[in-house]
Amino acid sequence: RLLAALRRRCDIAGKRLSGPGLAAEGRVLRAVLYVYHSRLLRHRPYLALQQVEQCLKRLQKMNLVSCLETLVKLIPKKNTSEAHAECLVPSQPMLETVALKVLGGCKLILRLLDCCCKAFLLSVKHLCSKEFILLNTVASGLLSRLWFVIQYRCVLQTLMSLYSTLSTMLHLVSETQKTPYIKGFTFPSDIGDFLGVNISSEAKKQKAKMLTTKKSTSWMKKLFPAVPETVSKAGKKRKSETCTSAMKNRSISCAEDIGETVV
Repeated sequence: RLLAALRRRCDIAGKRLSGPGLAAEGRVLRAVLYVYHSRLLRHRPYLALQQVEQCLKRLQKMNLVSCLETLVKLIPKKNTSEAHAECLVPSQPMLETVALKVLGGCKLILRLLDCCCKAFLLSVKHLCSKEFILLNTVASGLLSRLWFVIQYRCVLQTLMSLYSTLSTMLHLVSETQKTPYIKGFTFPSDIGDFLGVNISSEAKKQKAKMLTTKKSTSWMKKLFPAVPETVSKAGKKRKSETCTSAMKNRSISCAEDIGETVV
């Protein structure tokens, strides 16, 4: 039962770490940093975005997904029905290596969430000051999506559940045949004590901070003030007339400006 649970948790963790959402947000983040590299080297939100990118790079360089796939291959697929039957299990060095990587991955994801929250707050702050409006608008949306992808897919919680199963398995294997591989480090029995924070309360705190900042600043109203009703109705009427004439005249040139002047 423990081997089956370990296999299942490894599969779930691997799928959530290699999901399309996390990879897509990472590609967008790298593209944004590449575009603004020569112009915003000392801009605070840009530097905060670089810290987020570093966390994503380190998470990728860990090869945690491939390590979990290797562990799954070592677990027998079928459970033996006999009570005293022998079965092959992963060795203690292999379990210690995976457990250490899972601990590092949890620490790194926790740091990534913290960097996302700080970079988001900086982007909104500079957006309210009307500095680099395009960059900060894109950055705030990107960071909130990245934070949401990690929280919604429960990446951190999945790794914590995986570590608890790994810890039990490691304890049983070391009792059967003690062959320690990693020396000078004691694997914690409770990963919550190792991380030093309550994950659920920390996530709620970060979410409340982000939502409160967005609500209190109301930066959209500052950047795009409300248009008077008479002007708005006149603009809508002109826009509809322009669209109708454009649809009738199919040979209109693309270079012509058929819109309204933006002040």
